[in-house]
Amino acid sequence: MAAESRHIGVRIDRPAPEVYAYASNPANLPEWAPGLGGPVQEVDGRWIVDSTGGPLVIAFAETNGYGVLDHDVTMPSGETVYNPMRVIADTDGCDVVFTLRRRPEMSDADVARDEQAVAADLSLLKQVLERR
Repeated sequence: MAAESRHIGVRIDRPAPEVYAYASNPANLPEWAPGLGGPVQEVDGRWIVDSTGGPLVIAFAETNGYGVLDHDVTMPSGETVYNPMRVIADTDGCDVVFTLRRRPEMSDADVARDEQAVAADLSLLKQVLERR
């Protein structure tokens, strides 16, 4: 059975390459995605975020010219969650779209909470980048 997906997006009035360069740098996560947890550290080539549930390992797709920001988040349990994300260029700005996928164990309330958290993170990403 296919998983339910929700696409959450925001319009950012900055050039797509600038948005991509900023958002693809895991060191910037605490500034625009504070819900993930605390500081981000690079340890042995892996990006680790301290969360309330334990360390999360975040691995972004390799740098690319297509705006692909897909990333895996490995939870303290060892489960890895794949997160599709894109920066889509437009004439004078871009859209950033995150695809939230419902995992089998998620309740409706869990999905709604995650959707709100992603929307808040994308809104903060917009604020951070448009202040520049």
